[in-house]
Amino acid sequence: MSQSEKSTTPPSSRNIIIASAVAFVVALLVLFTTILPAEFGVDPLGTGELLGLTALSRESPLEEQLEGHRQDYAEFELGPFQSVEYKYLMDFDAPMVFSWSADADLYYDMHAEPAGLGEEYAESFEQGNAASKSGSYHAPFAGIHGWFWENRGSRTVLLRIYAAGFIQTSTVFRDGGDYERAIDPVLE
Repeated sequence: MSQSEKSTTPPSSRNIIIASAVAFVVALLVLFTTILPAEFGVDPLGTGELLGLTALSRESPLEEQLEGHRQDYAEFELGPFQSVEYKYLMDFDAPMVFSWSADADLYYDMHAEPAGLGEEYAESFEQGNAASKSGSYHAPFAGIHGWFWENRGSRTVLLRIYAAGFIQTSTVFRDGGDYERAIDPVLE
């Protein structure tokens, strides 16, 4: 029998049954050692607790917050080559949803500064040119989190920002100064 004839011969029924049995045993092993403990909290072999997988089944998608959520709206008029920076005070892992839009493209930089460390420790998350952005954000550390926008065009642009979440206050940085804006909780 030539080499090409050997390679085209189908596997025997015995080999198929052995391979199927091995695959079935491996599937059961994975099911009982990882899937059941991680997904359903069922740990018949004790491996889920040993590997820390049963903790995954106990995690809830709900996060309790100590303070009420807030919603905010602000708008800024930016003449040619004017800029504004708008940031929210947020605790570690506080969530926020946002949308901002402008009449024309603006340069933007979404960034944050850790509390008490100053702007030399600022971390930038996204930069670019756009007329709008929306999304969600979880604060990677306590501090101020927000955007810098600059109008690099030749006409005045109106910028609007909407945000909601566990934000505490907002600060506007503009024209060499800054001022804080209070944001009341939705429910007190």
